[in-house]
Amino acid sequence: MPVNDATPRAPLDQAALQAAAGPHWTVRLHETAASTNVLAAAAPERNLVVVADHQTAGRGRLGREWFTPRGAALTFSAVVDPVVADEWWPLVPLVAGYAVARVVGGSVKWPNDVLLDDRKVCGILVERVSVRAHGVDMPLAVVGIGLNVDQRADELPVETATSLALAGARTDRTELFGRVLGELRRWLGVLMAEPTTFVAGFRAHCDTVDRDVRVELPDGSVLEGRAVGVDNHGRLLVAPPRASTGPPEPARLEARAIAAGDVVHVRSAG
Repeated sequence: MPVNDATPRAPLDQAALQAAAGPHWTVRLHETAASTNVLAAAAPERNLVVVADHQTAGRGRLGREWFTPRGAALTFSAVVDPVVADEWWPLVPLVAGYAVARVVGGSVKWPNDVLLDDRKVCGILVERVSVRAHGVDMPLAVVGIGLNVDQRADELPVETATSLALAGARTDRTELFGRVLGELRRWLGVLMAEPTTFVAGFRAHCDTVDRDVRVELPDGSVLEGRAVGVDNHGRLLVAPPRASTGPPEPARLEARAIAAGDVVHVRSAG
């Protein structure tokens, strides 16, 4: 469905957002904000959601800036308590991507970029913060979500991006907001109860598995190989290059577990 350039972009409304979120969340709407993650992290409260109708200096992974045209995207940061041991915290960013992917009918490029037709429709940045409660420091997660909703092609930062409108889905931002928060809460609950159950669902939505990939690692080095799976702690398993007819099990045994990195899909799955 083509995007109608003349379609007016209605501003978000505080009361409507709160009603869509439900009583579990406390919503604070800003007409314009540099970064919702910065605002949420400055004074974090459990179940606080900071929304910006227009974000001017959003932050992505690896320090990238992320700009959204006024009224065209859904940008917010939710402060959550994952209630999991430290060993499971690396799964929290994956939960965020998985929740959005389920709502929009997309897939996930590891760790949490949401794709529609192999184009990025949503970026996510999760940061860990601490608050003082009852004399102890309690860790909370600031889950920043930037979802392209109504952008035209000329409003997207790169050719590999898309929006829900360009993909043929005309969606009300307020309704979408409530659905994403609902899925986020649901899957954080699954993570708390049984992390491996969440990981099994994530694997099924992870578009990176069974692709040849190039991974830019935090130390500046580059790893190339075949993504052969995701382990129970959310790490991407990358095996060295091999002939496509090689047995899969040895490749899996040789795979390197990647906890952080920027992934490029080298070719299509299959």
